[in-house]
Amino acid sequence: MTRVLIIGESCWDIFRYGDCERLSPEAPIPVFIPRSETRSMGMAGNVNKNLLKADPSLEVEILSSPGWDKARKIRYVDDRTNHMFIRVDENDNIFSRFVVENIEYDHYDAIIISDYDKGCLSEEDISYISLNHSLTFLDTKKRLGEWAQNITYIKLNTHETKVNVSSDMKELLKEKLITTLGPQGCEHNGKQYKGERVPVKDVAGAGDTFLAFLVAAYLQTHDIDYAISQANDAATKVVQQRGVGVPQ
Repeated sequence: MTRVLIIGESCWDIFRYGDCERLSPEAPIPVFIPRSETRSMGMAGNVNKNLLKADPSLEVEILSSPGWDKARKIRYVDDRTNHMFIRVDENDNIFSRFVVENIEYDHYDAIIISDYDKGCLSEEDISYISLNHSLTFLDTKKRLGEWAQNITYIKLNTHETKVNVSSDMKELLKEKLITTLGPQGCEHNGKQYKGERVPVKDVAGAGDTFLAFLVAAYLQTHDIDYAISQANDAATKVVQQRGVGVPQ
C-alpha cells in the first residue's frame, strides 16, 4: 500500500448559485437572489479528494488545523451565465501552526505540502519536512527562497512564479519548479508541455487537481514527463466543470 500525507490548510468551498435580473435602487449594484448551494472541502481538502480520484488504491492522510471547517470561501454565481459576482472569505485567520517535528515521516511514501500561507506552516517547517522525507511536493503562496531547495517538485501558477520567484531562485530550483500556464499547459526545466484550449467554466481548485494527479502519476511511474501530462489532462477536464471538484 502506497501512503501519502497531505499537510496544509483546508476550508469549505461554497458556491451559491442564483438569479440576477435587476440593479439595486439604492446603488448601481446587482441584486442577487440565491437559488441553490453546493459545498465541498477545499484547499488541502480538495487535493485529498483529487488524489483519491486519481488513484483510489492510495492510502491518504490529511493534516489540517483543528477548526478548519469554520473557514469558508463563499462564491456568489449567476446560475445562467456562471458569472461570479463576488467571493466572501470567512474566518481566514483561524489556522494554527503545525508541529511538524511530531510527524512520523517514515510511515509515508510521499508528502504533499499544500501551503496557502495562512499560518499553518513557516518556511522553517517546510524546510524541516523536506529534510526529513526524500519525496516531497510543494504548492505554496510563499515567496520562494533557499528554504525550498530540498523539495523534490514545486508546483506554482504563472502569477505565483512571476511574483514569488526571483531570477536567482529560478536558476537554483529550475529542475524542481513546475509552472502551470493555463490553456498553454505548463513548463518544467526549460520544456513546455502543451495544454488544450477548452471552454472554461471554473478555474477554482484547478491547481489542486493538477498537483494531486501529478503526485499520483509520479508515484505509479517515477516519470515526471508522464506525471505532468496526466496532471495537464486532469486540470483541462476540471476547468470545464462548475465549482470545485474532481475531473468527471
